Amino acid sequence: MDLGITGKRAAVAAASGGLGFGAARALAAEGVRVAICGRDQERLERAVDQLVADGAAPDDVVAVEVDVSTVEGAAAFVASARDTLGGVDILVTNAGGPPPGTFASTDLDAYREALDLNLLSTIAMCQTAVPAMVDAGWGRVVAVTSIGVRQPIPNLIASVTARAGATGFLKVLAGEVAPHGVTVNSVLPGIHATDRLRQLHGDPAALAADIPVGFVGDPDDFGRVVAFLCSQHARFITGAAIPVEGGAIRALL
Repeated sequence: MDLGITGKRAAVAAASGGLGFGAARALAAEGVRVAICGRDQERLERAVDQLVADGAAPDDVVAVEVDVSTVEGAAAFVASARDTLGGVDILVTNAGGPPPGTFASTDLDAYREALDLNLLSTIAMCQTAVPAMVDAGWGRVVAVTSIGVRQPIPNLIASVTARAGATGFLKVLAGEVAPHGVTVNSVLPGIHATDRLRQLHGDPAALAADIPVGFVGDPDDFGRVVAFLCSQHARFITGAAIPVEGGAIRALL
């Protein structure tokens, strides 16, 4: 299926690996010019090399070394992507997750850091990218959040709190910009084979038994879901929070 986004320009945050890289890879495969960011220049260079090896033109992949865990870094990434690509039609917000913690073990400073990382950075990226989308009459925002938004995850209280706030912000934003041809959605990843998962749980394959489909998610499969939400075909989908979790969420809604 041709997604109809060849030549569009995308800023994909935290995309030197994991789910962000899966999204950047899927968009690049559709002919989208992609700017990615990360904190490790060496990892960024490897990601760019992989995208080019996959078939992207070298001039169509831009790497920005920046930390999007701060409002300043998040805004700077989108501004750099806009300046280098000549604009941003597609924004994929993404960031790492806060450290594990329970109510008893998580202090107020940890919540503040989580809000910076997973809520305020998302707002800053949208504030930098969305006005131009509105002016152009077309745009796509896809935020990578977590299944913790739908089914809170024990021992990740700061993450759940911050990402739930981001989901509320995205829902309100979606309604405001929908008349201008801009859609705003989020994707809720479950258990995927990423470095973060390995840090929290060790071998990802050991978690497959808890997933109804029987296997751990593939970041490339996740990325293709993101790419579809950025497509022309998804123009009637906005304000949605879409689980990509192999059936792990047990709730009806």
